[in-house]
Amino acid sequence: MPRLRLSALLALTACLLASACSTGGCGFIFGVGSEPATTAARATASADPTAPVVRPKIVALGDSLTVGLGLLETESFPSLLQNKLDEEGYPYEMVNSGVSGDTSAGGLRRLDWALEGDVRILILALGANDGLRGLSIAEMKQNLTTIITRAREKNIVVILAGMEAPPNYGPEYVQSFRMAFREVASKERVLLIPFLLDKVAGQGSLNQPDGIHPNADGARIVADTVWPVLRSVLDQMGTAL
Repeated sequence: MPRLRLSALLALTACLLASACSTGGCGFIFGVGSEPATTAARATASADPTAPVVRPKIVALGDSLTVGLGLLETESFPSLLQNKLDEEGYPYEMVNSGVSGDTSAGGLRRLDWALEGDVRILILALGANDGLRGLSIAEMKQNLTTIITRAREKNIVVILAGMEAPPNYGPEYVQSFRMAFREVASKERVLLIPFLLDKVAGQGSLNQPDGIHPNADGARIVADTVWPVLRSVLDQMGTAL
């Protein structure tokens, strides 16, 4: 499968933006291309037809929201995305690389490990704990930018999932925190999901008793929020291994 061409990226960007404007949905900014599966993996598959197919990976790098804290493993939003991939015939492996309590700095420290293997797409879902702890927004932006830059060096497409800060740090912090994701996405030209917990945050029936982590119903909505963006990327990339 060839790298994404610039013209194709711009075409997809225009299509997504037009769709967002017409439906009132999220705005997206597109990022970089991806490389084909390794020659070694292809050679192995050809040499031994009984060997399991090594599928390219989609990594969800996040925190407890990605892990699915308090849920069964099969109820986390990355697991639900894997179900959607399988149901619609996309030959990719969804990897849950969430660590409870992780901040953007923590995600950066373990990035090399998270991106091992044939990773094609990175869903970057960090920042919630930065906001909960009132950490520096400037440092969070730098961490997210560095993660994107290092993923781009590996020709990995990045989807950035935005978060919201709790109101107890004041309206200025909340607004700056929200805008940080938009600014990073715009500057780095990556796809943006403005709020990972859209339609879930603050809804008692969709969250666990802590009021922070989605329950099984809430996780399904999170997966539904991510899926259209992910599917658009996959369709542009093609499904050939």
